[in-house]
Amino acid sequence: MDFFQYALEACTLTNLLWLTIGALIGSILGALPGMSADTGIAIFLPLTFNLEPVTGLITLGAIYVTGSYGGNITAVLINTPGTSDSLFMTLDGYPMTVQGKGLRAIGITTFSAFIGGMIGSIALLFIAPPLAQIAIKFGPWELFLTTLMGLIIILGLVKGGMLKGLISASLGFLCTMIGMDGITGLSRLNFGIRPIYDEMPLLPVVLGMFAVSQVLALAGDKTETISIDKSAIKGSPFLSMKDHLSMLFNNIRSSIIGTIVGIIPGAGTTVAAGISYNLARKGDPHPETFGKGNDQGLATVSAANNAVVGGSLVPLLTLGIPGNGTSALFLGGLLIHGLAPGTQLFNRNPQTVYGLFFGLIVAQFFILLIGLFGAPIYAKVTKVPTNILIPIVGSLCILGAYTYRNLAFDNFLIIFFGVIGYYMTKANIPMAPFVLAFVLGKNTEIHFRRTMLLTGGNLSTVAFTPLAIALLAVDLIFLISPFWGEIKGLIKKDKGAAGC
Repeated sequence: MDFFQYALEACTLTNLLWLTIGALIGSILGALPGMSADTGIAIFLPLTFNLEPVTGLITLGAIYVTGSYGGNITAVLINTPGTSDSLFMTLDGYPMTVQGKGLRAIGITTFSAFIGGMIGSIALLFIAPPLAQIAIKFGPWELFLTTLMGLIIILGLVKGGMLKGLISASLGFLCTMIGMDGITGLSRLNFGIRPIYDEMPLLPVVLGMFAVSQVLALAGDKTETISIDKSAIKGSPFLSMKDHLSMLFNNIRSSIIGTIVGIIPGAGTTVAAGISYNLARKGDPHPETFGKGNDQGLATVSAANNAVVGGSLVPLLTLGIPGNGTSALFLGGLLIHGLAPGTQLFNRNPQTVYGLFFGLIVAQFFILLIGLFGAPIYAKVTKVPTNILIPIVGSLCILGAYTYRNLAFDNFLIIFFGVIGYYMTKANIPMAPFVLAFVLGKNTEIHFRRTMLLTGGNLSTVAFTPLAIALLAVDLIFLISPFWGEIKGLIKKDKGAAGC
């Protein structure tokens, strides 16, 4: 049976109906603060037990794909990341909305997410087994070097305001130290507060820093609407051919990066988006516009984020290793139907596996339908009076924080970090370094300490493998690149002085 027949089996009326249900549920949950693709998969997992295996997996796949995209909408329009995967969308997406370009921002994030998702899904279809063999070679040292890339990106983000950027990153590192030590299992820096005994929860902190701080800013500025443009919402979500061509290179490059990073267990969307954003910023003729509403900045992180979806399923299906938390839930979908990951899965159940692959590809088109045709409706939120919008967004944030762990303490936590985020914004202290340090700091520490334990402190046993050398070279390039202009200037100055 060839690919064409598998595709026909995946596109039956029943499968398409369930795929549509999954896509709608995923997009709604992804857009709601505190909800995510994880929530949708967890809810639907028991319901898929009575479905055919391929139908159940296609439904879960649709939730995964559109849930990852759904958070982009609220991140772009109201600076509220529906999921932690959408953090980087706020950097350039929300400034575009404030400028009255909300429709254009939705169009960019939708088309780029579609391209990223398609490339990730096609990679999953054709190159899953060989790529998984590369992923299995990543030990603690290689994972440390990978997460270190995300942290080095902080230097590029804070250039021009190094002191304030390092203050922001230091606060992020401090927060990530709170809770359970990943190596010893002992709790640290919890100040006797039981709700943070294990960790400082991600979503309440992020919602506080980005969403609640923005609610406070809107209340303090006394603006009538989010958009400062008093005219009708500008533009269209449908981009011109010139726009598509200008973003094509960054979209493809970010999609490839997202797919590769997704394959590496534990790396995640933050690393993929950070690396892609940094590369786009370095190659742009106007890097100073990034973070102020740059089209390329929004496109590159949208493509990278959705490409991670396909990449994360590669080690899951071929090796049984979940690439992230959502794919770990997806593993439950396989097991509930008696399907064991590995090479035998492809040999014994090809119609199920390839049906899932084609279902993921079809689900990408729902991103276009949901994003482009719903954009005029979504964008109207930017014209809603702030005296109505502020209590609604504030209530959603409080609800999202509570449902994350069902702890009332998280409501206090989100307000606390909202106040911190508000004053950081007023002091022009960037929040992106805080988030990068907070999200990646703990994993970086764990991978490094695990390496030291396994090698007895002798890094020479792991540092000179071809893979480690390649990753270290990339880290050094990222480290030097923000200062390359100054370095070249000093070299020229020295040569001029020597010539005299």
